[in-house]
Amino acid sequence: MTDFTPVTQTQAAAVADLMKYNADGLVPAIAQQIDTGEVLMMAWMNRDAVIETLTSGRACYFSRSRGKLWRKGESSGQVQTLFDFRWDCDADTVLMQVDQKGVACHTGRHNCFYNAVRGGETRVIADVEISPDELYG
Repeated sequence: MTDFTPVTQTQAAAVADLMKYNADGLVPAIAQQIDTGEVLMMAWMNRDAVIETLTSGRACYFSRSRGKLWRKGESSGQVQTLFDFRWDCDADTVLMQVDQKGVACHTGRHNCFYNAVRGGETRVIADVEISPDELYG
């Protein structure tokens, strides 16, 4: 496991220009824990978020609700350090392999995929690890 080496603004822009963004200028981005393969979360990236992620080595997304860049961990301290930046065959989905510090989900759970169907019923399958009040208080 080796750290990602940040690239120049020009190199990052060239990669960002390869992406096929939706009508809102966004591409889905999946964050996966580098050492375990666990899928942590899905969020959206715009061109600027792709560039910032590649130049900083830290995950940056676009917050649709706030209408601005969202630097993962900027208010909670739950940073995602980039190890690998990939995209699919259609260039319309990003996969980032990251090292997650703390929890990935704003609910205080380790990942965002804590709802499941078990025995024909919906269940919450992961406990809160840290109170959202502690994360954002």
